[in-house]
Amino acid sequence: MTKRGAASGSGIHALGKTLYKQKYLQLMTLPGIVFLIIFSYIPMYGIVIAFKNYKITRTIAASPWIGFEYFKELFGVREFYGIIGNTLAISGLKLLAAFPLSILFALLLNEIRHSFFKRLVQTISYLPHFLSWVILSGIIIPWLSESGFLNEVLVLAGILKEPVGFLAFPRYFWFIAVLTEVWKETGWSAIIFIAAISGVDTQIYEAATIDGIGRFRRMWNITLPCISGTIAMIFVLNAGGLMGSNFDQIFILKNVLNAPRAEVIDTYVFETGIRHGRYSYAAAAGLFQSVTALLLLLTANTVSKKMRGDALF
Repeated sequence: MTKRGAASGSGIHALGKTLYKQKYLQLMTLPGIVFLIIFSYIPMYGIVIAFKNYKITRTIAASPWIGFEYFKELFGVREFYGIIGNTLAISGLKLLAAFPLSILFALLLNEIRHSFFKRLVQTISYLPHFLSWVILSGIIIPWLSESGFLNEVLVLAGILKEPVGFLAFPRYFWFIAVLTEVWKETGWSAIIFIAAISGVDTQIYEAATIDGIGRFRRMWNITLPCISGTIAMIFVLNAGGLMGSNFDQIFILKNVLNAPRAEVIDTYVFETGIRHGRYSYAAAAGLFQSVTALLLLLTANTVSKKMRGDALF
């Protein structure tokens, strides 16, 4: 047996021993693995309809191959480029706004010394995350109407001369999408940063306090560098999600009037695939979205590896 073969055999033996020691933990992961296989991996076979002339009256296997015809049609539609622009703009603005705010919120929350008040703030900030966009739309849409709460406040404050139906104007939609996302998810997104901060050695803070370093300088010079690995990891994951714009939120807030700025790839796939029955065309659009998201993820991971020396994978 060669050295490489011996090393491989010993590696497999060590892996087997580790799995045996962790057999009960491994069994706990089994339902999740089965769930992923059934609902995530097996359905991936359906991707082939992007290259077939699929009809609901025929099976996927019986549908004829047509190659890249639907991709040619997709990129020949002028409005699709505007949809890509909307998707990247909304997701990019969310990344630029929500990502730093969640880090800042975690940093400020870590400085609260009163435990009861700290838990209270955390709980209040988490609550919107557990409400679906369907429920929140019952709050957001009336607030943004001409007779809504927001217009009343702005008119009374003298900022607006007359009420404005914010969801009726395309130019407001991107900001509405970003602000509502920040309101709903900032507290929840900060959890992982709070967990990372809790792992920082407290002796470093004590030494800095003895040296007379203030709170903001401790946050900047100690806390941020110590959690930079976590920040880089979350940024890479978020960069990979730039081609997705939260279907639930956009679908609920979108209407005929603001559609020029509200239509994103997710809603476009839903409209063409489910409502119009063009399954193969919608699958082609969805496959383009997935491949582009993968490329963005790989690019962000490569940049992180070159800048920091480590990356997500």
